[in-house]
Amino acid sequence: MLSKFRNLSKSTVGTIALFGFMGLIVASFALADLANVSSGGFGLGSNTLAKAGDKEVTDLDMTQEMERQLNLLRQTNPEATYADLAGDFDPILRQQIQDRALWAFAEANGLRISKALVDAEIARLPGAIGLDGRLTPESYQAFLARARLTDQQVRRLITADLNQRLLVAPVGAEPRLPTAFSRTYASMLLEQRTGLLGLIPTAEIAGAIDVTDAEVEEYYERSRLTYTIPQRKVLRIAQLNADRFSDMTATPQEIADALAAREGEFGAREIRVISQVVVADRATADAIVERTRNDTFVNAVAPENFSAADISVGPQNKSEFRDLAGQEVADAVFDPDVGPDSVVGPIRSPFGWHVVKVDGITVEQGQDEAAARAEAIAEIEQRKRGNALADLIVDVEDDIADGSTLDEVIERYDLELLVTPPITALGRAPGQPSFVLPEELFVALREFDDLLPEDDPETVSYIDGNGYALVKVDEVVEPAPPPLSEIRQRVRSDLVTERAVAQARQLAQQIRDAVADGTPMADAVAEVEAETGLDLPAPEETQMRLLDLTRFGQNAPPPLRMLFRLSEGAVQLAGDPTNQGIFIVQLISAERGDASAATSLIAETNEGFLQPVASEIQLQFLNALEQDIGVTRNEEAIEASRTRIIGGGN
Repeated sequence: MLSKFRNLSKSTVGTIALFGFMGLIVASFALADLANVSSGGFGLGSNTLAKAGDKEVTDLDMTQEMERQLNLLRQTNPEATYADLAGDFDPILRQQIQDRALWAFAEANGLRISKALVDAEIARLPGAIGLDGRLTPESYQAFLARARLTDQQVRRLITADLNQRLLVAPVGAEPRLPTAFSRTYASMLLEQRTGLLGLIPTAEIAGAIDVTDAEVEEYYERSRLTYTIPQRKVLRIAQLNADRFSDMTATPQEIADALAAREGEFGAREIRVISQVVVADRATADAIVERTRNDTFVNAVAPENFSAADISVGPQNKSEFRDLAGQEVADAVFDPDVGPDSVVGPIRSPFGWHVVKVDGITVEQGQDEAAARAEAIAEIEQRKRGNALADLIVDVEDDIADGSTLDEVIERYDLELLVTPPITALGRAPGQPSFVLPEELFVALREFDDLLPEDDPETVSYIDGNGYALVKVDEVVEPAPPPLSEIRQRVRSDLVTERAVAQARQLAQQIRDAVADGTPMADAVAEVEAETGLDLPAPEETQMRLLDLTRFGQNAPPPLRMLFRLSEGAVQLAGDPTNQGIFIVQLISAERGDASAATSLIAETNEGFLQPVASEIQLQFLNALEQDIGVTRNEEAIEASRTRIIGGGN
């Protein structure tokens, strides 16, 4: 429900930004629009962006945090650059300032996070725990290397998280809202609006636009970032497949041994449902057998403190029961003369004295022997070839460790080599659409960002385990737009679209102004048609409740969103994310909703408001805390940092 009301709020307080850190959620509240205590940089060093109390946010802090956020983004978008984080710079900086303010507040009030508490949190980080389930110096160092963090940074992040949990989270715990409050907002959701939608499409306008080569070149120069291709690398990939050992086949003896081990799985198999008790002495076993003559097996074993669960063995074939109870007991229980409901025993085994009850007998059809043979052959050959492949990769890695080059290894072991064109982290080759990286080789892109030309070949295993690849970077192509000659048609089309959208907006504004002056929208559209010769669609009437609009989520069409921002009679423009045209939106009427009888909607609305209200309370607390601690910003240093980070890297 939160998303249903965010656009209704007129608050300038802002929102909470949550930043994730590996398996641990290091949540820090980033306030978007809070007024700063001081906007100047008086008394701050050139590398200090802001200061909360005596705690500084430095240019290095922002660099490291932006790098961390970029690494997180690249987990879902490997081609992401710092340009994709341009809108996040200010929220991240606010989070850093808020973190320092909390830190300073905690220390000023004697609330210090102990080293022991931080150590305990580190021991809970999933990525820092070794294969044995314990935190060791080696597993922790490996975690730091993967996360590209220092121990000091990890401790700082954990301290920030603990400050949030201990100081901020309790402030907004368990908020309560009156029903009248929720009913009011639920009624807003039932409000129905009627409006007119006009459209100036760009397609027809674009058809009449012509641009010169000089204009295309100028547009390309000012839009270079738009066309920039992420970093690409030429990879040399040597492949080691299990197919090279196809001459390794299963021998008759290996097949016979495999079938002998599965003898009980062929043909018809007798399955007996078994209950069993094993006791230490013959006298106790005899007593149990005697009691079974006049009572159930469960009651017969009860005096010896056995329950029904203790004696239940369940369905067993003879091979399975032999493994459980021994050959002699299995032979007796599976004797053809032993039928259902029979009691067998006492029988002595190395485990004690057995008394067995056969609860039921069924016959199952086992696997066809020919099919079992084929399966056994496939398993044997796969194992043999896999072992040979594993031995080969060990030899190859040993040679590389001893100084052999990739070319020498390829020649020595007769490996298959693939040299890619410059490809991105997604395996795409911009400008060469015919290139397709083989599916099994996508594993070679796992460490794309870390692969460097000076590194030894990296060994990666195929997803199906049937091969390995040695990956070596041959060349790195830094981010840059392709030459204009290669994308001229695309650039020309983008320039034409830009101008068509601008012209469409001018015409839409002309209609909007006319409607605002009292001209019916249909007449205003007709007047523009007469002036321009364009064939424009007639305005359409639409009706919608706010509740229906919220069901679009973040994908609500802009003209429908605009409809719920207008007052009656007002008219405004709305764009289209796909540049298909410009909409003219006029609100004709708004009919208030009444949720008095919609109890489920009221309850849902109340539930949806709990978290926003808790967040608002926490934001007010943090705002007061900042004012109490005192925050100073160095705007000149902040802008310099923003320019260096956002505009200076990939």
